[in-house]
Amino acid sequence: MTAPAPRVVEGLNRALHRLFDERPRLHLLGEDVLDPYGGAFKVTKGLSTRYPERVLTTPLSEAGIAGVAGGLALAGDEAVVEMMFGDFAALAFDQVLNLLSKSVTMYGERVPMPVVVRCPVGGNRGYGPTHSQSVQKHFLGIPNLALYETTPFHDPFALLSHGLDHGPAMLFEDKVLYTRRLYRDGAVDEHHRFALLDGPTGWAHVSPVDGAPPEVLLLCPGGVAHRALDAAHLLRRRGLATHLLVPGRLYPLAIDPVLPLIERARLVVVAEESTEGGTWGAEVATRIHQRAWAALRAPVLTLSSADSVVPTAPHLEARVLLGAERIADAVAGALPGAPPEAAAPTGTVSADTAPAGVPVAAPKLNNNDAAYLVLQWLVEDGGYAEEGAPLVELETSKAVEEIPAPASGHVRTKVAAGSEVGVGQVLAELLPTPPPAGPPPGGPPAVRPAPVTAPPARRTHLLDRVQQGTAAVVTRAHREVPAAFTAVEVAVDVALGRLRALTEETGAETGLPEAVVKAVAAAQPAFPHFFGTLVDERTVELADTVDLAVTLDAGNGLYTPVLRDCASRPITELADDLMEFRLKALRGEFTGTDLSGGSLTVSLNAEPGVLLVQPIVMWPQLCMVSVGGPRTRFVPADGGPAPATLVTLGLAYDHRVVNGREAVAFLRTVADSLSDPEQLGKLIDRPEERQWTTD
Repeated sequence: MTAPAPRVVEGLNRALHRLFDERPRLHLLGEDVLDPYGGAFKVTKGLSTRYPERVLTTPLSEAGIAGVAGGLALAGDEAVVEMMFGDFAALAFDQVLNLLSKSVTMYGERVPMPVVVRCPVGGNRGYGPTHSQSVQKHFLGIPNLALYETTPFHDPFALLSHGLDHGPAMLFEDKVLYTRRLYRDGAVDEHHRFALLDGPTGWAHVSPVDGAPPEVLLLCPGGVAHRALDAAHLLRRRGLATHLLVPGRLYPLAIDPVLPLIERARLVVVAEESTEGGTWGAEVATRIHQRAWAALRAPVLTLSSADSVVPTAPHLEARVLLGAERIADAVAGALPGAPPEAAAPTGTVSADTAPAGVPVAAPKLNNNDAAYLVLQWLVEDGGYAEEGAPLVELETSKAVEEIPAPASGHVRTKVAAGSEVGVGQVLAELLPTPPPAGPPPGGPPAVRPAPVTAPPARRTHLLDRVQQGTAAVVTRAHREVPAAFTAVEVAVDVALGRLRALTEETGAETGLPEAVVKAVAAAQPAFPHFFGTLVDERTVELADTVDLAVTLDAGNGLYTPVLRDCASRPITELADDLMEFRLKALRGEFTGTDLSGGSLTVSLNAEPGVLLVQPIVMWPQLCMVSVGGPRTRFVPADGGPAPATLVTLGLAYDHRVVNGREAVAFLRTVADSLSDPEQLGKLIDRPEERQWTTD
């Protein structure tokens, strides 16, 4: 299975790392950008560790940050500035207008100003009036200032490097994009493809795969791209072929590369999240009217959010911000004679709405996402699915969830794995007989269950969404993994003492869970197949890095976030990550990235009195380690019995890959790392792990 494309936040992080590698005079300035925090949205994670002298955390003064960046640039250096939220860029407006932009041309010769100001913008996250604005329009038209916006189509490295080379610049990053994946290789979904026009920062042209010419041409910034794409799907059901144009650079505006498309369209629409008045959309409409008036069949339609601050409550926020339905309705209203919704193009029958079977639609899984990623089909096209059986995995910004079959039948998939789908979009149909072009039936013909008399009312306990997801994972694990179990005891008094000392020395709350994670990771070289995935009956695919999932339950559901690269990272960094995961568990704020990619899971059950925990194996992993709570027992010692603190380590393992002798050897290796002072020192006593400075 091809690895999924990186998320936008990962793309930005990789781009910054590459820029720092290639540009030795580049600096980063911002609030809380140092590790382990790595910025409010983790875009700068890892930079301060690799480049401590060039990543500077700053006081809460946006004007000061921008002014220092301008001074660095005038002295021959380069700078990337992070505004924690784009709303706060208003506090730096004076420096942007009167220092960064003017310094380029007010000294009698052109002066380089390699500064990029990064601004997380936009709503749809419930952050309220002071953290949700789209402020792009306030910086339009400033001489020498270039404006860019992240999109799912453009390489973040191209935007950042182009901005530094043509600075000063601002890069607007719509927050809803951070958890979405970049499109690559020209593919968008089963109905659309894309290509970049006029270079890596030019327009992304999204067009129907059938080559239909543009009846509707929809221009929008990157943060609106997914809503515009959803609108294109809605308009497709009305029989209207819609093309999208999404720029990497907002300003200066380049209209010439897209004039041929503009001149062919029946209606040109500009959609953005800003409130109307002095907007990017108005600038685009003006340029189009100036350059293509004779070819336009109607005035350019401009769409914006409502004239309001952005509310915090999700249902009110949705009423204010521009959405896909409003775009589609406005377009249909501007085109006299447009077919009603759900009508198929003349002479055809839409496969999306053909009532040939029971439809399987993408449900609304949370209030943060309007679209989800199809990770994989659990029943292949043409295969047979029982009612209630897991059918497809959807990835949200919080988790991966299995969608069950609403009825029994043969599966006819409508979207491919790797596609992004909107809420309510049809994913598949369940047919009473195999699809004509499908493989032989995978099970008995579908039989609709006969109606039954409702049972008498009874007391019930309803499982919440998180617990339903846990139930699906557990069910699959028991169904597909022939697991065995082994346990050993280990004395941890020495480990607990050293962990307490490390906590006092570094300030990082390190305890037995972090030590167990490090001990498990240290066993990977001797037992690499424990950390792999079973490909077929004789082949295990080994993991490149030791990424360990850990169990966390804050009373609102079980989560298994993944600690990355546990073998090489110091225990204090893992402790910081675990602390952040505990906070996310309390708030239910995990992203799909947080919860995916583990090669082995560690079940943490450190409450006193927990004697033994028998874990399950989280398919497609091969092993899960459990650690019980500490308990005191008297053990033989010189001079008579002495108290000792013991915990039980357990290992559930896939018996197809791991045998009992290996399981015991693995647990003894982990136990020795926790109890033997010399081995324990290699895991814990690393004074160089943190460098504390007083400047």
